[in-house]
Parts: sequence; structure tokens; C-alpha cells
Amino acid sequence: MRFGSFVFPVSHNPEKDGAVIDSTLEEIKLAEDIGLDSIWLTEHHFDGAAAHADPLVLAGAIAVLTKRIKIGFAVLEMAFHHPVRLAAQTALLDNLSKGRLIVGTGRGSAFNQYEYIGFGVTMEEGAERLAEAEDLLVKAWTTEDLKFEGDHWKVAFPRLRPRPYQKPHPPIVRACISEASTIAMAKIGRPIMIGVQTLETLKNRLEKYGQTMLESGFSNDDVDRTLDQCWASKDLFVAETYAEAREMAEEGFARERKHFRQARERFNPDGFPPLDPNKPLPPGEDIEESFIIGTPRQASEKIAAMRDTGIRNVMFKFNTGEMDTARVQKSMRLFGKKVMPSFVG
Repeated sequence: MRFGSFVFPVSHNPEKDGAVIDSTLEEIKLAEDIGLDSIWLTEHHFDGAAAHADPLVLAGAIAVLTKRIKIGFAVLEMAFHHPVRLAAQTALLDNLSKGRLIVGTGRGSAFNQYEYIGFGVTMEEGAERLAEAEDLLVKAWTTEDLKFEGDHWKVAFPRLRPRPYQKPHPPIVRACISEASTIAMAKIGRPIMIGVQTLETLKNRLEKYGQTMLESGFSNDDVDRTLDQCWASKDLFVAETYAEAREMAEEGFARERKHFRQARERFNPDGFPPLDPNKPLPPGEDIEESFIIGTPRQASEKIAAMRDTGIRNVMFKFNTGEMDTARVQKSMRLFGKKVMPSFVG
């Protein structure tokens, strides 16, 4: 298996954004030191859900700070980016990192209307533009004398400079919330990122993804190579005792969920509906589904259960809800020393 760090640095106090960014860079350097495969940067604006807000700028700092670890986006909110500008920015990042870039894409938040309003687009426009944005992004990376006429962009230019370091271009991975989007990506053979799901749902999604690829004309080798680029996510906290891990996880998870909900209730024009008490919690709102909690042995058992679903790559959010930096780093080191060796060859 491969493991990555899902970098989602919530900042509850605007006055402390800079300090949170500093501690996040320390955690990213540690992620490389303990041998993680990749770090994954999120994008959110205006609410402190991601203190850095702009993952492209942060990726430039990481490209210089690190030497080996891959730099992925989970995800770039494509509704807020012009594809040609994004092609130039990511090509530069790919050169700065000497080919360590993975471009994770998605339309943008499914819940934060205020982010779209801040950039002058609607959630519907974001969804409508996504496929065309990805198409133009790839063509900008790879085409000379490009003339592109789509429904949303009409552009022409001689050649992108610089070209990406990776040939023909950095890998693209699409974030998929629903089964329908998972199947749509399988039909074109594009790797996917799957957010927090139950193990049963994760297993079913992966099986349908592989079967759809085969039905779409891809070979078994194609399916195997593509599944090897797919990622799932979990929050994780490892400690010497279950009680310590549970305490940290519960406190951080509660702070994070409260922060997200209050921002949506305050900034969305129509607020944000409460959870229906008559329905099961969505996996992302349920600590038992969101988190792997416990001692190294307990964490290893839960990761093995994820592996048994067919997933090969997991990005872990090591710092949930602005946890204490020293304790996060201790958890990361414990994971690297006592959990990773059982799964990484």
C-alpha cells in the first residue's frame, strides 16, 4: 500500500492563520521524513477551513522544502480556476518538484455556496464546466498551436511555456462523491479519489469501477494500473493507548465539524439544514466511519480492513480540527515507525 498525508489545516482564529500555516509546513516536512508517499493539499476559501486557502502557492513552497514526497491536490476547486492559467501554474510546479505533481480535480465544495459567490460563479456552473476544464487543461499541457472552442472557453495560443516535467503531463485524479461520478470516471479510465465511506461502500465502488472499465473496453492490465492510482481518505490518530487516541480524535473531530457547520450556517445565503435525526449519520459526520483511532496494533487492523476492500492507497488526515502540533507529530512518528512497515514494501 501507499500512504499519504491529507493536509487540511483548519484555523479557527483568523489571527492565527499564519501560525497554522507554519505548523502545517512542519507536518509536511515530517511526512517526508517518516516515508509517506505523498501529501495532498485541499482548497477552501473565506472560512478558515484551510488556513492556506491557495494550494498552488503552498505547493510551490513544498516543492522547495521537500525532495522526494509527491505533491497532490485533494482537490483543486476547478470552478475557481481558468484552465489555461492553471495549466501554466501546474506545469511550473511540476518542474519545480522535478515531476512529483499529481493534479487532483473536482468542481468545488458541494456545501459551501459562499465560496462560489466569492468567485462570481454558481455551483451549477462549476458542475457544468468541470469536464471541459479538464479537457482544456490537458490540451494546454500537450498541444502546440492550440485552438480550443468549447461551451465555456474559446482560446488560442502557440505553446504553453514551460511544458510539464512529466510526459505527456502530470497524472490527473478526479474526486468522486457519488457512485454515478465514479462510474463516469471509470468509463474514461481516469483514477479517482473517494472520500470517507463505509468499508462496504468502498468495496462496492471499487468493484463497480473496475467492472465498468472492463465493459468500456479497457484491458485487465489497464484496470490494474488505474486502480493503483486511486485513493481513499480517512482521519487517523495513533497513540500508545486507545484512550489517548480517542480523546484527541473526539476533540478534534468535534471542533472541525462545528467549524464547518457554523461557517455554512453563517455564510450560505440560505443557511445550512441541520442533520436529520431520523436518518443515519453520513459517513463524513460519523467519527466511527471517519477515523482510524487507537494503538499501532489497532490502527494496523483497521488499515488491513481497508486493504481488503481493494483500495491500495490511503491519504490520512493526521491533524483534524487544529490539534496540538506536538501531539500530531508524535502520532505521525508512531505511525511511521510501528504501522507503515507492515504495509509498505
